[in-house]
Amino acid sequence: MPVNLTAPNPTALLPVAGVELGWAEAGIRKPGRKDLLLMRLAACASVAGVFTRNRFCAAPVWVCREHLRAGRGVRALVVNTGCANAGTGASGLADARTTCAEVARLLGCEATQVLPFSTGVIMEPLPMERLLAGLPVAAQRLAPAHWAEAAEAIMTTDTLPKAVSQAVALDGQTVTVTGIAKGAGMIRPDMATMLGFIATDAAVAPALWQDLTAEVAGASFNRITVDGDTSTNDSLILIATGASGMAPIASCEDARLAPLREALLAVAQKLAQAIVRDGEGATKFITIVVEEAASATEAARVAYAIAHSPLVKTAFYASDPNLGRILAAVGNAGIEDLDATKVQLYLNEVWVARDGGRHPDYREEDGQRVMRGAEITVRVLLGRGGASTTVWTCDLSHEYVRINADYRS
Repeated sequence: MPVNLTAPNPTALLPVAGVELGWAEAGIRKPGRKDLLLMRLAACASVAGVFTRNRFCAAPVWVCREHLRAGRGVRALVVNTGCANAGTGASGLADARTTCAEVARLLGCEATQVLPFSTGVIMEPLPMERLLAGLPVAAQRLAPAHWAEAAEAIMTTDTLPKAVSQAVALDGQTVTVTGIAKGAGMIRPDMATMLGFIATDAAVAPALWQDLTAEVAGASFNRITVDGDTSTNDSLILIATGASGMAPIASCEDARLAPLREALLAVAQKLAQAIVRDGEGATKFITIVVEEAASATEAARVAYAIAHSPLVKTAFYASDPNLGRILAAVGNAGIEDLDATKVQLYLNEVWVARDGGRHPDYREEDGQRVMRGAEITVRVLLGRGGASTTVWTCDLSHEYVRINADYRS
């Protein structure tokens, strides 16, 4: 069961002017489930993306990058689940381009104005006949209010759809930010099988929008991990339709940028944390805070060393305060000049390790009490500087193994 996560209320998901969504049950992998999503965007939309760094990236990732570089503007997004179209070679690229061409024909735009996305099993070909047959159905359903259905249509091993909305006032004008995401396993973004789509009806200059997208990704989806594996298909797309009628935000000095950034980051972090809360087999939601690092990069290295350790993650699953495993992970993070005698470790409010050793007042029952909870914060102070970071992760359970052993069944 997800950790303190419920399905979004469809009535709380705010339509975004300039975005229409439609879906189909195309039977791409399993019958009777939403597995194809189509999004149509206003002609004036600014679209930016951040993608996986996995060198075996999927065919749709290659095509998305290619189409964004073409600079023709983006008028549509198409997403299929059930098949990742990764490890499929030249035929996979051809299938992604054929998908774009068919969407372009249906919506009256150019193929290079369509961004394709896939998620699911790697090294299997897209069932193009079923996918292409589902596109007209999805096109017929295009409407602004279909965010809840869109969140369902991009799920794979997710147990719940993930969607968040927020309204924000920009200089007296209210704009909307709404986003959806999917992901539960193979999650360790460098930019996870994670897909995220966030839209706003604010107007933002394209060059500024790409920088803002990278910034939002860095503080949200690039700060989560379930199992330490970076997917071949990870993609985060931010869309600013400009359909609110507001004057465009064209510079960093514009006073409207800060509240918009805050709203985008709030939505992105809620979606990213929902992925961890719904992590495959997860029973604990764990926040790892590293402080007093020499740099942000160093802080992240230590945080991920803890978050990726199977020994740490299984101890959390068992509610076993074997907390020397956390110190071992810190020491194994690759910081050659780390002075262990300056390291402090807290579990929630409990001071576990002081100056590199067990705190004299620490009691095993205090650690057990904290670890029995569903939400736990690990806080590490390195004593090296003023940099810090936060990473969100989950435990590693028997159920994670079962899900991934049976994934293709």
